[in-house]
Amino acid sequence: MSMTDPIADLLTRVRNAIRARQADLSLPSSNLKVEVAKILKEEGYIKDHSLFKEDGKPRLKIVLKYTPGKKSSIVSIKRISKPGLRIYVGKNEIPRVLNGLGVAIVSTSKGLMTDRKARELGMGGELVCTVY
Repeated sequence: MSMTDPIADLLTRVRNAIRARQADLSLPSSNLKVEVAKILKEEGYIKDHSLFKEDGKPRLKIVLKYTPGKKSSIVSIKRISKPGLRIYVGKNEIPRVLNGLGVAIVSTSKGLMTDRKARELGMGGELVCTVY
C-alpha cells in the first residue's frame, strides 16, 4: 500500500509520540523526511535523528527533546500544503510563525529550508509545515 502524504505521516507520528511522552520514534525513511528531521534538529525542536536498516529497508529514528519538567520543545507541528491543496508562497509572502519564534519549512528549488533562510535567499516555494 502506498502512502499519499508521507510528510503528514511524519508529523502525525511526531505529534502522537509527544502526546505519549515517548523518548524516540521510528518510521520508514525517505530523503524528504530526513531533510525535515534535519531542519527540526538545526532549529532545536528534536535532539537527534539517525538512519538505520530494518529488514533491509531504510528507517528514520527521531529522538524527541523534552525539558526537565517533561514539556516537549514542540508545542504545535502542522501540515500546511497538502496533496489535495498545494500552498505556494512568493518570497514576499512567506509567513512569520509566532512573529519569528516558530519556523515554517519551505520547499524551494534549492531544497527544503526554513522561512528565514528562504527570505534571506529571496526564494519562494511550497509551504510544507509550521512548527513552534
